[in-house]
Amino acid sequence: MSEISFRPLTPITGAEVEGVDLAAALKPDVVADLREALLRYKVLVFREQPMNDAQHVALTDALGGATAAHPIVNGLREEPAVLRTALSEDRPGLAQSAGGLGLPLDGTAPRRLRTEWHIDSTFVANPTSITILRGVEIPPTGGDTLFANLEALYAGLSPSLRGYLDTLQAIHSRNNPARTPRFDGKPGGPFVALHPLVRVHPETGVRSLFVSAVFLQAIRGLKPRESTALLDFLLDELAGRDEIHARVRWEQDTLVMWDNRAVAHAGPVDGLMFDEERIVHRTTVVGDLPSGPDGFVSRSLKGDLFEALV
Repeated sequence: MSEISFRPLTPITGAEVEGVDLAAALKPDVVADLREALLRYKVLVFREQPMNDAQHVALTDALGGATAAHPIVNGLREEPAVLRTALSEDRPGLAQSAGGLGLPLDGTAPRRLRTEWHIDSTFVANPTSITILRGVEIPPTGGDTLFANLEALYAGLSPSLRGYLDTLQAIHSRNNPARTPRFDGKPGGPFVALHPLVRVHPETGVRSLFVSAVFLQAIRGLKPRESTALLDFLLDELAGRDEIHARVRWEQDTLVMWDNRAVAHAGPVDGLMFDEERIVHRTTVVGDLPSGPDGFVSRSLKGDLFEALV
């Protein structure tokens, strides 16, 4: 790693990276260095990385193989692996969520702390392993993304509670199927997956709390009140423990990649605090089936696996 340098964002999560041009074809040793750094820092931030969508996809392929843009939403017509997100299109949903509108009608109750914390695509049995997000149009300030270290979250719980959580599985789902057919012809939902509540990292063997407020619905085997109470506690821990968080402030041509098996994220956390546009492009690397400490392996209850594009 002599040409690549890392400046940690916090003592346990994230690093700014210098000394690599991600738009160029990466040599195998550089790819290996980046993957090793992801295991250590979990979130890597690269500044001044101008590239086009084809180069973005090539980077994703080099790191393990690009999936389609999303299990439900189509990507760009010319680059099906790239998901475009414009804040101007998302602000109405953010405002509704912030105001609690519609909750009495749909029968759901808001969590006491941030509900936007999530792990990408946990509603499929094999969530993506790495996410790569690139700033295409970034405002002068705002649009920040928060990351939470799920390994530190798990380690901070009492041994007795960790032992109990190690035995549990949880249901993750997304029941609104695609409005338009996926480009690859595969079904666009609905999706339901059963995952361990504690995940063992397939490369490091480290355990992490596998909680995603957006998609996690219930803990299998518990009564509804028990499930809700335990999930509320775990999600409060996820959102409220500042010492496990890292905050990334975006700039034009910033690229952020993270280990989707070890961190949760939320953002843009301040999207209602500014009026400018914010456009990001996202790709994801194909993932495997999560395994729990007791040997339980995730499985699909409804919907297909999320495979790499061919």
